Amino acid sequence: MSSLLVDNIGELVTNGAGEGPLGIRRNAAVLVEEGLVVWVGPSAYAPAADRRLDAGGAAVLPGFVDSHAHLVFAGDRAAEFAARMAGQPYTGGGIRTTVGATRAATDNELRATVRRLRGEALRQGTTTMEIKSGYGLTVADEARSLRIAAESSTETTFLGAHVVPAEYADRPDDYVSLVCGPMLAAATPYAKWVDVFCERGAFDVDHARAILACGQAAGLGVRIHANQLGPGAGVRLGVELDAASVDHCTHLSDADVDALAGTAHGDGSGTRTVATLLPGAEFSTRSPYPDARRLLDAGVTVALATDCNPGSSYTSSMSFCVALAVREMRMTPAEAVWAATAGGARALRRDDIGVLTPGARADLVVLDAPSYLHLAYRPGVPLIRQVMRNGVTP
Repeated sequence: MSSLLVDNIGELVTNGAGEGPLGIRRNAAVLVEEGLVVWVGPSAYAPAADRRLDAGGAAVLPGFVDSHAHLVFAGDRAAEFAARMAGQPYTGGGIRTTVGATRAATDNELRATVRRLRGEALRQGTTTMEIKSGYGLTVADEARSLRIAAESSTETTFLGAHVVPAEYADRPDDYVSLVCGPMLAAATPYAKWVDVFCERGAFDVDHARAILACGQAAGLGVRIHANQLGPGAGVRLGVELDAASVDHCTHLSDADVDALAGTAHGDGSGTRTVATLLPGAEFSTRSPYPDARRLLDAGVTVALATDCNPGSSYTSSMSFCVALAVREMRMTPAEAVWAATAGGARALRRDDIGVLTPGARADLVVLDAPSYLHLAYRPGVPLIRQVMRNGVTP
């Protein structure tokens, strides 16, 4: 059994026992065996190990957990971005442009895009990344999208209900039947989750409920795109169906916040349904940012994710999202870092990632900085010095 000691850590974020909400330990060390954390404590008392990594007094934190990303696509929508920056509002209509390009792409072209973006994210400290389908919207294209996604992640999500494709524009009920029937059957072998874009111009609450219920019956966990473009019933539908996460949450009523807060665990450890906020989307669409402070003050568990996609948030940088959350969404740096690590893990209903405590997966990031604060303090600066996944440098 080979062991690795990461020591001389100036500031260790554990998201467990320690100082403050991030469980910080100073002058710390982490012992790794067989890809797992087996000991955390002061460097001066660290056990012997076969190998050693000297952090040089830098900060170390859990690998980022990006719980919302759309990586299986083809084509480019830079012109759409430029139009938005010139004042054109975002409506979600550009999704169909990507659908056409994705259907025309080969498996290897899609695979190359997924691997490129997954590698890009990993180099920036993201050790776990959820990947959605949703740009195929035929039985065959959704199944192959998920099959390709599963090559790069165990957290795969069936999003056949992204938009109603053009060929079903006048027959949305027929498309919902296709999603709930043959498409779901073809997707389920490669998917862990089911998701719906519950929004005007996409799927109404009745269609969303039907699709998510069918996904649940097939053994998939529930996620939902909700309340991005305007107020709606998506958040409350997610709570009704015990969704692991409701994502976007840009336009929330008091009833929405109360519904999320009502899923609180009895032990005070947060809410069962997580509000996953995607500030990259607001940055790219010039939309209002979600009010994270309102959710946090109500006791709702908040996660941050990139929403990496070619249209409305073409970023793979969780550090960027942390900085946006602090600057634009009234989160403290500690809250934002927790949301990008442990919060993302909660949104995937995982307790083995997003933390650096004994028994957790040894996914960690060494910063080129003395403190996690620098992720927000120095936006845009490449501060990820080293990444480990399962105790191994990729």
